[in-house]
Amino acid sequence: MAMLVALAACLVAPGSPAQAAVPDSPAVTYTNPIAEKRADPHIFRHTDGYYYFTATVPEYDRIVLRRATTIQGLSTAQEVTIWTKHSSGVMGAHIWAPEIHFIDGKWYVYFAAGASNDVWAIRMYVLEGTGSNPLTATWAEKGQIRTQWESFSLDATTFVVGGVRYLAWAQRDPSVNNNTDVYLARMANPWTITGTPVMLSRPTYSWETVGYKVNEGPAVIQHGGKVFMSYSASATDSNYCLGLLSASASADLLDAANWTKSSTPVFTSNAATSQYGPGHNSFTVSEDGRSDVLVYHDRSYKDISGDPLNDPNRRTRVQKLYWKADGTPDFGIPVADGVTPQRLSSYNLADRFIRHWEYRARVEAGVSPLADSQFRVVAGLTGSGTVSLESANFPGYYLRHRNFEVWLEKNDGTARFASDATFHRRAGLADSAGVSYESYNYAGRYIRHYEYLLYVQAPSTSTDRADATFYAQ
Repeated sequence: MAMLVALAACLVAPGSPAQAAVPDSPAVTYTNPIAEKRADPHIFRHTDGYYYFTATVPEYDRIVLRRATTIQGLSTAQEVTIWTKHSSGVMGAHIWAPEIHFIDGKWYVYFAAGASNDVWAIRMYVLEGTGSNPLTATWAEKGQIRTQWESFSLDATTFVVGGVRYLAWAQRDPSVNNNTDVYLARMANPWTITGTPVMLSRPTYSWETVGYKVNEGPAVIQHGGKVFMSYSASATDSNYCLGLLSASASADLLDAANWTKSSTPVFTSNAATSQYGPGHNSFTVSEDGRSDVLVYHDRSYKDISGDPLNDPNRRTRVQKLYWKADGTPDFGIPVADGVTPQRLSSYNLADRFIRHWEYRARVEAGVSPLADSQFRVVAGLTGSGTVSLESANFPGYYLRHRNFEVWLEKNDGTARFASDATFHRRAGLADSAGVSYESYNYAGRYIRHYEYLLYVQAPSTSTDRADATFYAQ
């Protein structure tokens, strides 16, 4: 392979700039929130071309479903109640965290529920649906998922690795002063575990024990021969956050020693973007199947009056999940409401992205934090069919040129700033599959990198045009 690459390089005409491949995972954008007053969201993309969405409703009394051919379409899709809590006894209260899966030709919904006479007797239950469309399917109760203890248990999710189906969930160990740990077991069928469950994670870090000692809401994504399991920690207020476990897909997943736990949270509240308590996530894929998408809930404010469980305003949100060069997921930050941001990679320096560093714009590889290289492409500050590039982690700050250098600066409301921070989005000068940004107030000048810093200059050579071309990711 190395010899072929070298040969290809020799065939490039002298003086021609190197060309990066069009990204495998192009930009996808959505507008948040997807659904108000919907917590613990789960979005499942089925082979029938539909996305199916279920979540906890604030009344805690029913299971609802929506479907649409796009993720954004779920925000306006008709919502159908497929099951309602029992009027008495088990499954009579606290209907929480439903997930929908399609297994061996049937639909299954996993959910947690308390009893009408003991709302905190939370246990895991399963519904089985027969029919091609789960919104109109016939649903039957398969009963409780029995585990090693008859104790507080919830947040069941199922996944397959190496042909083996597993169940992951959260449960209270009666012998330990915790709220919940995360457990894993094999499944004999979609409503029954088999063998001895293994405890994968217990809340021990300070960020896992704020308010309550909680590990819950496991969600699994596989990438590059590894299995990643996110989970939620701490109380369900602004302290709620995501942790991450990882293991090799070829390892014995029922051996806890094969899992590695991150010592720091991977997704937390962000005051700059006004997102608080992000958690209880799931994963899905973009419409083109080329990007992974993080699904989660949070609130748009920090302070809550009373018990957070009585606050109905957790909203369902989505954003693209990125991957680091080492194959691990980069969750970034919970982005601001509205259109989600994207990254812009260099046409001729494939591993480098536009980023801000001490407010100067440049191209760089291995950007950390991720949000330094994320920008929202919004309506131009001057209008007239133009665009402006707003920082993801500094809302209200835009890329603008000053003395033909590109900087990230706060919008001061002046006409000069608006003009300097406004661009015409053009087809890529070196590749029409890419994008180039022409200055609004200096026609013919484009954002380009030169010695890794960004300027607005008039391109005159093929190298200039390559330097002024980017791919949205």
